[in-house]
Amino acid sequence: MAEHEGTEDEPTSNVERLRALAAARPDEVAYVHLAVDGGGRSVTWHELDERSSQVAGAFAGRGVGFGDLVGLGVRNSPELVFSVLATWKLGAIPVPVRWDVPDWELERLKQAIDPALYISADDLGWIRDTTGDPVPRFPPVISPNVNGICSSGSTGTPKVILLHAPAVFNPMFSIPIAQEWGLAITRPQRILVLAPMYHVNAFATIHSMLTGDQLFVVEKFNAGQIVDTVGRHQITTFTATPTMLQRIADLRGVDERDLSSLEWILQGAAPMPPSLVHRWADLIGAEKIIMAYGGTEGLGLTVLDGTEWMDHRGSVGRGFRGAEIRILDDEGTDLPTGEIGQVFMRPPDGYGGATYLGDVPDIPWTDDGFGSYGDMGYLDEDGYLYLADRRVDLIVTGGANVFPAEVEAALIDHPKVADVVVVGLKDVEWGRRVHAIVEPANRNDPPTFDEVKAYVRSRLLPYKVPKSFEIVDAVPRSEAMKVNRGRLVDERGG
Repeated sequence: MAEHEGTEDEPTSNVERLRALAAARPDEVAYVHLAVDGGGRSVTWHELDERSSQVAGAFAGRGVGFGDLVGLGVRNSPELVFSVLATWKLGAIPVPVRWDVPDWELERLKQAIDPALYISADDLGWIRDTTGDPVPRFPPVISPNVNGICSSGSTGTPKVILLHAPAVFNPMFSIPIAQEWGLAITRPQRILVLAPMYHVNAFATIHSMLTGDQLFVVEKFNAGQIVDTVGRHQITTFTATPTMLQRIADLRGVDERDLSSLEWILQGAAPMPPSLVHRWADLIGAEKIIMAYGGTEGLGLTVLDGTEWMDHRGSVGRGFRGAEIRILDDEGTDLPTGEIGQVFMRPPDGYGGATYLGDVPDIPWTDDGFGSYGDMGYLDEDGYLYLADRRVDLIVTGGANVFPAEVEAALIDHPKVADVVVVGLKDVEWGRRVHAIVEPANRNDPPTFDEVKAYVRSRLLPYKVPKSFEIVDAVPRSEAMKVNRGRLVDERGG
């Protein structure tokens, strides 16, 4: 290869890795863009290197330099990937920005980032116009932080997470998680990217690409297009949220579609409803389903596969690659097996580390290096973790604790329910009442409130049954298929 790969004392930068792949595989397709209208565009390794250099030259002309933050508020596109690579070539730090939020929230995110340059959809024209520019050559440089990630979680509080790791090629990305469960993985992988690249799991596929894997990136999630793409391009893996997997599984005729190329899938963002695990086990095999729990801050992962899940129904796995787990009460005391408390994790040595930008509180830490994302859960006797819900989403109704995720998991299996989110609303009698927001499977035949209550009552304790509900055309989810519970509560009077 034209560029050296670094040594133990001199690590390979992401930029060097890109140049090495461009020299070794110039005409090989590295990235395929799949547009909403069904069109596509293939980008070779040579083009990735050349176009990102041209864009880097344009960024430098706009004042971007070493250590600067560059906000990238655009949809999945070749230009987004060019811009990420261009930022690294200048020693700057790419921060993909959630563009699918209200203008007021977007402005708060921009203020938190305070970027030297912000790229919006309006800027894609001049980025495309750099095609004919000279191809500058930049001196070797490593961005001090590999990237930032914007997150507002379920509370709606804008949060920008700046990862401490530098923009250095990490060989660990060349080891698929599924390989550690003994699955045979074809290399290079053919990775389908379903979520917007402002989401950490989607952005991470750029690092997978730098290992030599091939990306197929959808502009916007569409379940039908996903199934078509798997068969047409013989996709071997993808990462998805439970909502994405539910919408794919609900497609008419999906059982007859060709999913045989899938060697494994990774599920994250929230625990899978049991019925959905069994559905996907029927579609592709339980052993091909890998479920993980973690966060952008890099406190560690818990992981298990579908066959383990069958013996530990509802779990999100055990500590992965040395990650440790503790369950603590409000006083910081370890709780016994089976008792719900706050989940704390400690990553393996050399992993994790992040800084928050903006006026947001830091995550809680113990004196011995365990941190918490704010989730509640418990461990079983085999060390498997089970999540209850986020502490901030807990509904205290009539003095009893209700976790929204548990009610949602109970309701999602109702044949008249396509999607559901549960929140706690102010109530004179109960303090907070359990409120279900339901998207019907058939708008002409929505479930009645009595049907909703009876269905939940058949599965959960009476105090967890919704005390109010509403029917909506569609549950308001972001492009990454997440809900903002805080905003939903505010819109309904708090």
